[in-house]
Amino acid sequence: MNRPLVFIASLLCAGVAISSACASQSMDSVHFTLDPEHGGGGRIHASFREDRDSQDQNNWSTAFMPSELIGLEVSSFRGPGTRPLHFSIVREAGRLDCNGNGGGEHASGACRFTADEGFTRLLVSRGIGSPTPRQAFGLMAVNARRDVIDAVAAAHYPTPSIDNLTALAALGVDGRYICEMARAGYRPNSIQRLIEFKALGVTPQWIAGFVGIGYADVPGDGLVQMRALGITPAYITGFQQIGYRNLPVDTLVQLKALDITPEFVRRAVPAGAPLPSVSHLEQLRIFSDRH
Repeated sequence: MNRPLVFIASLLCAGVAISSACASQSMDSVHFTLDPEHGGGGRIHASFREDRDSQDQNNWSTAFMPSELIGLEVSSFRGPGTRPLHFSIVREAGRLDCNGNGGGEHASGACRFTADEGFTRLLVSRGIGSPTPRQAFGLMAVNARRDVIDAVAAAHYPTPSIDNLTALAALGVDGRYICEMARAGYRPNSIQRLIEFKALGVTPQWIAGFVGIGYADVPGDGLVQMRALGITPAYITGFQQIGYRNLPVDTLVQLKALDITPEFVRRAVPAGAPLPSVSHLEQLRIFSDRH
């Protein structure tokens, strides 16, 4: 398996791991801890762990601005001593209400999760399905929103699964990204390809750099492999400048995977000599690596 496919496979496995942690139909109570976020500009690091012995758990850890922890008395959290504290996290998919004790920049306690009924009805009405309590918690944790669901439908993607929606939200896909990719001519046939695009950093602005040097309408598979291997417009332009014009995308991918660069060609081919074929370049690279 080549490098791009290995990388994409690892992303897919990560998605499976996330979804498998939400398979159970019920949720136990959620334990929380709060601590300062080191170097976080006053942010508070929050960790949430479902209180159960099984490995099948929902664990969530992230940093918040104090204002996002609704109701938290920050002065009590940071001040000396120990006192009761409470806060809530409210998002489109649901809310988390937490109570505990804290002081001296540390707090801990328990939370109760409540799925948002309106958001659940939206998922059902769009054919996505009704999430289990733990899936609903996951959607809240990654801040799944209606605008992503609307944009997916407007771009005529297949109906996403709950796991798809969780992955999109976890990667920060929003309605603007989906719409801009569609306007750039990229509306993949599957949600999974959209997930791959976002995970790798394939953006309309990145695509435009290749359009400017004659590589418009590159297939989605080609974009994924180019991005995974770090192929840039400058890399392609370097080959064009030494005489290799209109190289197919799969050839560029092959060259980059073997670390064949324009600089390597300049070193390996005597000045004024005819340009070797791509297959000859590959042989030169292999010979160079062996010596």
